Amino acid sequence: MTPFDIVVTRHGARFLGRQFPCSIGRGGIVPARAKREGDGATPAGVHRLVGMLYHPARLTRPADWALPTAPADRWSDDSADPDYNLMVRLPHRFSHERLQRPDPLYDLVIITDWNWPHAEPERGSAIFLHTWRKPRFPTAGCVAFARSDLLWIAARIKHRTRLIIRS
Repeated sequence: MTPFDIVVTRHGARFLGRQFPCSIGRGGIVPARAKREGDGATPAGVHRLVGMLYHPARLTRPADWALPTAPADRWSDDSADPDYNLMVRLPHRFSHERLQRPDPLYDLVIITDWNWPHAEPERGSAIFLHTWRKPRFPTAGCVAFARSDLLWIAARIKHRTRLIIRS
């Protein structure tokens, strides 16, 4: 581990010497081999950060490598979909999540390499870092932060930054 790693436990996160409250999945932190689609669990392990998306009508670009989302952008969460656990665009006939939501949860999304880019069916999709619904309110498996903390983190991520989730 290095100071550039985001280290998450059920008690919070640490990054660049700072501590942050965060939310994890309602199913807790589980070993990676036990993670399944829809279980609400956050997979333990070392994950690379492979992308950053932001809602351009609500945020300025948070980092030079962040990409704006569009109203038709979605994330496939259907393991029968050939594009399972990938960003897709409407029209899309398989189950998916909106990336531009009416609430602020996905105004900023940092994408991890969990079950990506060649997803195994039913292993779980969309393990993101995003804004929490309210302090410590459980997620569907993602790691969520207060908006101000997530923006602070996003601006300081380096190419070598990893997400380390410890049980």
